[in-house]
Amino acid sequence: MARMLRSMVGALALLGAAGCASMSAGPGGGAACDRACLEGTVTAYLDALVAGDPSLLPLASDVRFTEDGHDMTLGEGLWASDVKLTDYRLDILDVRQGVAAALVKVEENGSPDHFALRLKVENGAVTEIETMVVRSQAEGMIFRPDALVTASDAMRYAPTSAERNTREEMIAAASRYPEGLKVGSFVTSDVPFAPDAYRFENGQLMAGPGCTIFEGCTNIKTQTVPTLSGLKYYVAAVDEQQGIVLIRMDFGPGSMFPAAGRPGGQTLSVFEAFKVWGGEVHAVEAFMEGKPGDEPLGWEPS
Repeated sequence: MARMLRSMVGALALLGAAGCASMSAGPGGGAACDRACLEGTVTAYLDALVAGDPSLLPLASDVRFTEDGHDMTLGEGLWASDVKLTDYRLDILDVRQGVAAALVKVEENGSPDHFALRLKVENGAVTEIETMVVRSQAEGMIFRPDALVTASDAMRYAPTSAERNTREEMIAAASRYPEGLKVGSFVTSDVPFAPDAYRFENGQLMAGPGCTIFEGCTNIKTQTVPTLSGLKYYVAAVDEQQGIVLIRMDFGPGSMFPAAGRPGGQTLSVFEAFKVWGGEVHAVEAFMEGKPGDEPLGWEPS
């Protein structure tokens, strides 16, 4: 009870800061949520989740909430569990679009989860809440929560002004990755990987220096990758200051195979973060889980 009360007080304080000190005039006179505001909104969401009380959030009257692609009422899903935070959290803050996203490791009823979150903030209120909760290897195909201690140095690196690329350049570089999966080759799509680029999937090193998961995986660009011609994707957030592009993907047919505890006909739903600066992709980190192949991600652009 004491922990819940502390979380509630902390969330209210953060909401006050996000709603007042960090709001600025946006285009057309509307209120824009700056970096501090977006970061505070993520923190407030996580604290409210721990408290199990969505009323602590500044919600729009028509807010939409999904977990694993399914529309739910706030308070259901992960909200109904006993949730604790860990030290692993990677924020992707898109000031231009008013989007705050995060990859987080939480504990649910004492067990670790990989938790992906995307919030849309408009005029001080949260209008969209998209979440994904990966609870096991059966759900995620790969599941290494023990490897997620804190956000990686590569992702936390702050590019200098000279190293930063434009928003459009970042999107173009990151988008070559899903295009490479569609044709089965990162060489063909010419992803501009840095020499030491790597990829983590659900905590497992799957490509780059030190990779031992399969032969040839130490080179992310030339490693063998599946041909996922049915892959669909869109850009969910662009953190122009930190040089991170978050892409939502449905890997499509052939991306997930039947296994114990996992039905056939599933595809991988993916939150994939790309660290882009100096014209190169330096790191790729993803949370992913299986979903019914005939179901959309739930937030595809119209």
